[in-house]
Amino acid sequence: MTLRSLLFFALALTSPVLMSAAPPAHVASAYHVDIRNFHFLPARLTVPAGAQVTWTNRDEEPHIVVSAGGQFPSSPGLDTGDSYHATFSKPGTYAYFCSIHPQMVGTIVVQ
Repeated sequence: MTLRSLLFFALALTSPVLMSAAPPAHVASAYHVDIRNFHFLPARLTVPAGAQVTWTNRDEEPHIVVSAGGQFPSSPGLDTGDSYHATFSKPGTYAYFCSIHPQMVGTIVVQ
């Protein structure tokens, strides 16, 4: 190892940027809903304002996540393994369903 490499390595080890384990303050919290066996799991999810919710289709059939009151944009058709996310910035209760299988319903509660 050259002297230059040693100096670079020593500076990297003492850098406060590399030693910081805290995430940046602007990163929103992320929450997940699985679509499995024609259900949203969990069916009711409580999140803080600013949270991002990601739906992932684990079924063999396609699904479309649709807000019951048009409060957030609908997902595209989600095939097996596809994901869709929405960020909830305002407190409230957001009901949603699958437009292909309307018996599938869920709720996001934003505090």
